[in-house]
Amino acid sequence: MASQDFNDLLAFVAVARERSFTRAAAKLGVVQSTLSHTIKRLEMQMGLRLLTRTTRSVGLTEAGERLQQSLAPRIEEIERDIAALMSLRDTPSGTIRITLSEHALHTAVWPKLSPVLKRYPDIKVEFSLDTGFRNIVKDGFDAGVRLGESVEKDMIAVRIGPDWRLVAVASPAYLKERPRPRHPQDLVNHVCIKRRLVAGGHYVWEFAKNGAELRVRVEGQMTFNDSRAMIDAAVKGFGIAYLPEDMAAQHVRSGELVVVLDDWSPKFDGYYIYYPTSRQNSAAFKVIVDALRHHDARRQGKRG
Repeated sequence: MASQDFNDLLAFVAVARERSFTRAAAKLGVVQSTLSHTIKRLEMQMGLRLLTRTTRSVGLTEAGERLQQSLAPRIEEIERDIAALMSLRDTPSGTIRITLSEHALHTAVWPKLSPVLKRYPDIKVEFSLDTGFRNIVKDGFDAGVRLGESVEKDMIAVRIGPDWRLVAVASPAYLKERPRPRHPQDLVNHVCIKRRLVAGGHYVWEFAKNGAELRVRVEGQMTFNDSRAMIDAAVKGFGIAYLPEDMAAQHVRSGELVVVLDDWSPKFDGYYIYYPTSRQNSAAFKVIVDALRHHDARRQGKRG
């Protein structure tokens, strides 16, 4: 049978269930004459009489009975499956893949998301740590987290954290042996703990003061692509590290590390979660975005 005739089969099952054209038509949301015409067309296509009609009742012929017994369980199963699928609109579930940096994960994402995910066990989140820029659509991610200045202009972007600074830190023992740097260019005479970028090469340290910007290519014995390892190396006196202030704060408070070049430490735009328009309708994705949203944000919404 042609695909368009499945609507006729659904109409037949409705009449067979209700044993009434009036009730079946009301349930289907059609007028009774249209439903009657649909059943007649089905009977003509099949070459079989399916219903017996009187002025007071509707019955099934033997062929109609067999057709109902064949169709009804399958249609009920389809209806259950559709109902289960429709419930996904309201029940947050599914897997969300996010690309982000280590710093974004530990400071702006995981502290907010971990307690929320306890309440939604059907939501699964996959974090991919990466400091490079990714095409989230091409690479199969649902969202990315990057600094606001780095977000692609055709994406929806929601701020999830405050502005933050990078600070240069060293242990008191290291600074006792060498003169404290007073200007970023002084770092060329120091041992520095370098950061390897995922895209290749080393991070060139960026500084700013009174509108002036300066980039310094440092040298040193140790290179990492992990901030926690850099902190440990700095605490143990291997040199000066350049790190997010919030990650080094505990060690600065304890006296294990000392901030240098504080007046040259630049402030960076806070983190945003960004995603294509197509992700907005997912209940699970809405839970993620709402949990991460920075409510004191000055700039939110669509960029570009």
